[in-house]
Amino acid sequence: MKGLKYFIFLFAMIFVLAACSNDDSTEPANEPTNESTESSTAGDSNTPTSEKAQELVIAVNENFISMDPHNTGDTNSNSVQAAMMEGLLGFDAEGQIIKVLAEDYTISEDTMTYTFKLKQGVTFHDGEAFNAEAVKTNIERITNDSSLRLYSRGFSLVNGIEILGDYEIKVTLSEPYGPMVTRFAVAKMMSPKIIKENSADIPKNPIGTGPYKFAKWVQGDYLTIERFDEYWGGNDRVEKVTFKPVPENGSRVAMLKTGEAHAIYPVPAQNQDELSKAKDVKVNSVPSTIARYVSLNTFSKPLDDIRVRQAFNYAVDKDAFLKVVNSGLGVPLDSIIPSKTLYYKQQQVYNQDIEKGKALLAEAGYPDGLEIEIWGNTNSDTMKGMQFIQQQLKQIGVTVIIKSMEEATLSDEIYGAQTPEEAKLKMWYVSWSSYASDVTNATKPLFHSESFPPNSANTAYYNNPETDKMMDEANSISDEARKTELYANLQDTIYKDAPWIFLGVDEILYGVRSNVSGVIVNPTGGLDVANAKID
Repeated sequence: MKGLKYFIFLFAMIFVLAACSNDDSTEPANEPTNESTESSTAGDSNTPTSEKAQELVIAVNENFISMDPHNTGDTNSNSVQAAMMEGLLGFDAEGQIIKVLAEDYTISEDTMTYTFKLKQGVTFHDGEAFNAEAVKTNIERITNDSSLRLYSRGFSLVNGIEILGDYEIKVTLSEPYGPMVTRFAVAKMMSPKIIKENSADIPKNPIGTGPYKFAKWVQGDYLTIERFDEYWGGNDRVEKVTFKPVPENGSRVAMLKTGEAHAIYPVPAQNQDELSKAKDVKVNSVPSTIARYVSLNTFSKPLDDIRVRQAFNYAVDKDAFLKVVNSGLGVPLDSIIPSKTLYYKQQQVYNQDIEKGKALLAEAGYPDGLEIEIWGNTNSDTMKGMQFIQQQLKQIGVTVIIKSMEEATLSDEIYGAQTPEEAKLKMWYVSWSSYASDVTNATKPLFHSESFPPNSANTAYYNNPETDKMMDEANSISDEARKTELYANLQDTIYKDAPWIFLGVDEILYGVRSNVSGVIVNPTGGLDVANAKID
């Protein structure tokens, strides 16, 4: 999740697709939320996979929440959005910023003014022209609606938008903010027509400039996108991609082995060897910037006591976590940010010490232990992770009650709270994908007092004026030495305060059929199908 923070697909099956028991919608299962005039073939019961060689099916581990790119925090939704919508800037396979819809851009020395020269000849899927006016409409939507998640990620600082020509635009901030360049890479452009005339349809039927256009979404079952043949970057890719949410690990693995899915993400770590030996299957590994942790609500008892939070950390064996939950893949999370993130500084890990954990609980007034609830989504890996935490904390006398929820319900429960007092959350087993080039994305949304839900992803409700000042100063200066000092101090302070149970940094595994190319996963966990092909 920003994060932090947490973006599932399939193809035509031999049997009629059944209603999915973990539907993330309040509507009946298998009822489409939106459908194009040319319906998708996904779900047709009598068409063999081999006859649909140009429809790529991908199975992922979680449901999608929304197709609104300005109001989404989960990685699986973002992955599908990225196939349909593009930003002025974007990220390459290594997580570095690249130009996309911007032909060029400049940043003022004080990091308050960003000027973009735009690509010409680009159209949205509905035929609307991409130009400076379209960019202005998108940025105004984000900056005028404080309920959108991108608003709090830098766009609240936008002070002025000036059109310099049909294909040139200038954005001015109210204060210096160097990480804003990453925000422009995250913000996807949508058709100005849907924003102005039918914005209620955006979460279900987005319209962008990307290589694919929206086709059909049956919530909890599948989501299909179709090739946009007028795409400015050409059309050398499959005709359709169908994403299928399949939370159960064994089912995803079976689908890849039988060919029902052309790709799955993620590959369960415990099935890596099995799939590596399977016929016509390839397993790929990607070092990630995905931090895995348990968010602890520092605002409410008993977690408002640092001794309790530290006790929880001392109860958990990080190496055992990687071995048991991740099948030995990844490394311990030894700071508040992953090691591949800019300005990373290693911390002294909370090595497991059961007696110290018990002593800290007793000092905090819980000599006989306590009972507490942990939340998480319904996918297999999350359940395994929560069960591991349950077993580990039991060693210091803590009884953990596991509460799993479908992803959309979980998101509503967490981000529906308007104040810390209203939050029911105690512990959340979760992960956050950060950008290697942007430490702000890995810190401010997770630890700044301005980032409490629903504004952003500080689900620990961590509130430290000292660290707020560090982040604010670091975001407003260009002095690299001072930034390095600030981020070192920030990591030291927060890691000791223990607003999380620090677990691990993922190594990403994804699987593809041997006749599939162009399906990749980047270090943030985002799935890229822009150049997907079936040979």
